[in-house]
Amino acid sequence: MTVLRAARSTDAGAVGGILTEFAATTEWMPKLHSGAEDIAHAGAMIKRGWVTVAEENGEVIGFAACDGADLDALYVAGAMRGQGVGTALLQHMMVQHDRLSLWTFQTNERAQRFYLRHGFTEVQRTDGATTDEKLPDVRFEWQRKGA
Repeated sequence: MTVLRAARSTDAGAVGGILTEFAATTEWMPKLHSGAEDIAHAGAMIKRGWVTVAEENGEVIGFAACDGADLDALYVAGAMRGQGVGTALLQHMMVQHDRLSLWTFQTNERAQRFYLRHGFTEVQRTDGATTDEKLPDVRFEWQRKGA
């Protein structure tokens, strides 16, 4: 059974590991950060109170990081993708907020389909010139009906 909970400082290694795994296993994603840098970034997000983790049998299998209405990150461990973990995390964020916005890379068509399925609307595309990765990206927004 998957449990969602606020991340603790001791989760930084697992959260950072999910980031590192995604970069390492995604062909189009530039490898800009070391595993240690990913853990440090995860620790900073956790310290700010942004991170909710999905946990199964005591193991962190995914996380979402939200800075106010900005969904900064939503990642699921590779072996757990396609099993509803991302949906559970996203729905958790949608219950907590009347609106959400996020960026994803144009190359990440799977993420785009995911957000569209969950009621997000594409509002902007860029050439990626201002991103660290220099990849074209797309902005999505969602608003609760009646909000």
